[in-house]
Amino acid sequence: MITVMEQSTPTMVAVRATDKLTDADYRDVWIPALEKAIGDGGKADALLFMDADFKGWEFKAMWDDAKFGLAHRKDFRRLAVVGGPDWVRWGVRLGELLMDCEVKLYPPEKLDQALEWIVA
Repeated sequence: MITVMEQSTPTMVAVRATDKLTDADYRDVWIPALEKAIGDGGKADALLFMDADFKGWEFKAMWDDAKFGLAHRKDFRRLAVVGGPDWVRWGVRLGELLMDCEVKLYPPEKLDQALEWIVA
């Protein structure tokens, strides 16, 4: 499940991911919020916080993420990924090669630091 965090701004979308992410999470929450941020500012910032209950993605949600990321790889200024299992961090590092933005990884206890960096 994805929920938009209160720290989000018109051009920065911060979300908390818990349990397993679904196609509906992307279709109904994450992608519309990112599209609005891109439309409002030209380039958007995104922060994904995976809490302790995060269990991963359904296949369709992972596909949604990859398609959107590739289609909008030049539309982001910064991307912060906070928490998550090691396999996610490896995937982010690989995906970073395709993105045209700054990408930083943070441990879950550094969420405040990630939020400061993403809007700086």
